Amino acid sequence: MPGTSSDAAAPVYIDTTKASIARVYDAFLNGKDNYEIDREVLRRVQQVAPEAATLAVDNRSFLIRATRFVASQTGINQFLDCGSGLPTAENTHQVAQRINPDARVVYVDNDPVVLAHGRALLEENDQTHFSAADIFNPREILNDEVVRKHIDFDEPMALFQLGTLHHYNGESPTTAEIMAEYIEALPSGSYVAISHFLDPETEEHSAIARRMEHTFLHSPMGSGKFATMGELHELFNGLELVEPGLAICADWWPDGPRLKELDSVSYCIAGAVGRKP
Repeated sequence: MPGTSSDAAAPVYIDTTKASIARVYDAFLNGKDNYEIDREVLRRVQQVAPEAATLAVDNRSFLIRATRFVASQTGINQFLDCGSGLPTAENTHQVAQRINPDARVVYVDNDPVVLAHGRALLEENDQTHFSAADIFNPREILNDEVVRKHIDFDEPMALFQLGTLHHYNGESPTTAEIMAEYIEALPSGSYVAISHFLDPETEEHSAIARRMEHTFLHSPMGSGKFATMGELHELFNGLELVEPGLAICADWWPDGPRLKELDSVSYCIAGAVGRKP
């Protein structure tokens, strides 16, 4: 069973009766910072899509490749990572700072477990900072004290919303409007990376996408919407997409030739990186 945390060991400020997005992702990545309620979400999704954990693996791999691209190819050395999640695998600051030790990373997340890890992170890395705020409220993030202290909005920056927007359950503003507000505030030359659950609208894979969506939405987590390519393109309005454009995450500059067939669920998560002119 994924995860080795003891529910009895949960700190008093963590509600283990409700699934956490960050802890569910951790369970999908076979991490140790999750509880029974989080693993229940994983099991339910695996009932309709046995390879469901590939969603999280593809998302994390996309994060690593997108960070590597920005850090090595664009000259940008400041990253604002919205909805950072738990450090089950390589995180943005590790990838970026391996290429550029001076890279500054501000993580934003309001999950209590993530915050605990964030505080530990601050003690070991003075180029990495953490803020507890609502990533679906751009005005709050853009005016946040920690963000403003460590991100220079007069210089190009990288903004990440990786595996986050599909967990937004609000009706107004829309996710496209949320991203438009972020993009408007970015300096020219900035880069934006987004990944999102995808309904590929194909006979082969659309049904599994919608079955996973139904399971996510009716699970203890209660979020996880799948969008079409057309809907996802709206998130990048005002940006010039870097080649290969919007693609399934597994096809966005893979690390080498593909010898194995992709799992069906790999066709159900997409991402892109765009540049603000």
